[in-house]
Amino acid sequence: MADLVEQSRQGETVEALVWRVTGNASAVEAVLQANPGLAELGAILPAGTAVTIPAAAVTSSATAPLIQLWD
Repeated sequence: MADLVEQSRQGETVEALVWRVTGNASAVEAVLQANPGLAELGAILPAGTAVTIPAAAVTSSATAPLIQLWD
C-alpha cells in the first residue's frame, strides 16, 4: 500500500486529521516524521494543507486487535 496524501480541513489539528484518516491516534508521531515542518504550522493546520500519511500508519490501524469485554 502506498502513502496517502490528505488535505486538512478548516480548523483541523494534526491529531484530528490522523484520527479521521486512520482511526488511530497513535499514528500522529509517524505522520509528523513523514512531514518535516508540519508541527511548525501551529496547533490548527491551515485549510488545504497537504499531509502525507505513511502506509504503515494506515495499515497498523486496520490490524489493531479488537478488545471485547465479554466473549
